[in-house]
Amino acid sequence: MKTKQIWANLGVENIERTKTFYQSLDFELNGSPSEDLVSFLFGPDNFVIHFFKKEKLESSLEGKTADLSNGNEVMFSMAAGSKNEYDTWVTEIKKAGGEILFDSNKNRKAFYDDNGFYVCVFTDLDGHKFNLLYNEHM
Repeated sequence: MKTKQIWANLGVENIERTKTFYQSLDFELNGSPSEDLVSFLFGPDNFVIHFFKKEKLESSLEGKTADLSNGNEVMFSMAAGSKNEYDTWVTEIKKAGGEILFDSNKNRKAFYDDNGFYVCVFTDLDGHKFNLLYNEHM
């Protein structure tokens, strides 16, 4: 079976705050935000992530969303195009209010791994985790 398209749906506390965060990182809006949803395009293939007001997403799930203080439901990985771009992302994420969990520039729980990757794990304002990577051989 083949799917026509796949996207992610995540729950957030505040749509406007989420919109501001991702726009400050230069992600492209996907459509027009509403009081219950803001959506962005990620990467060259325009992977869509919808950020729903938590209550709205829970209604669709017919259950609760994950408590992100106790774990995570998913972690997205994104590749930077250069070491300079990677460093800029780390700076911009911090300025936008994201939390850096692993930052290979500051050696805070950081690593430059054996495969030559610079790694930065960060959370957005609601605690969703993203893995930012750079490797010159990618």
